[in-house]
Amino acid sequence: MEIKQAEFVSSVTDVKQLKGKPLPEFAFIGRSNVGKSSLINMLTNRKTLAKVSGTPGKTQTINHFIINGAWYLVDLPGYGFASVSKDTHQTFGKIIDNYIRESEKLFFVFVLIDIRLEPQKIDLSFLEWGGTNEIPLGIIFTKADKLSAAKVNRHVDRYSQELLKRWDELPPIFVTSSTQKKGRDEVLSFIEKALPRVTKK
Repeated sequence: MEIKQAEFVSSVTDVKQLKGKPLPEFAFIGRSNVGKSSLINMLTNRKTLAKVSGTPGKTQTINHFIINGAWYLVDLPGYGFASVSKDTHQTFGKIIDNYIRESEKLFFVFVLIDIRLEPQKIDLSFLEWGGTNEIPLGIIFTKADKLSAAKVNRHVDRYSQELLKRWDELPPIFVTSSTQKKGRDEVLSFIEKALPRVTKK
């Protein structure tokens, strides 16, 4: 997929404000400081489309970017434990929970995970929550440039084995590096192939 257009559309805190957006949505989410803004900028080949902040958790809204006039890239807040537990009184939890459950055009959620870390309880919990709610999702491992190729493979394998304790089969998995533009073609190709199926619905 060649991205010819990538523009900011809106920033909201309530899914009800999204009424009337007619295009399919591909959402990106992860823990704070996972490198989400850098990944979005890498995918769209824009340096400052998503604001990269030194303060983790600064994104507190649902941010829509229209891509090639055909689909929305959705930048979601970094999730906290409230979003994967019964207690969703915190703002981040409510925003995420309501959007994922109620957005009429959400087609797929990419869950970003720092490949350098051991499997984190919060990431596993979010994936399990998404699977329980039958949300189509995949995993994007970030910051692959920080490890050797051998360590990247070991970490992906370890995470896969952890997921298979709960899942019958693995979701789509992508390995990326924003600085090296690694994984960009794979993620965009996945979206490109999905679009015809989305638009037919």
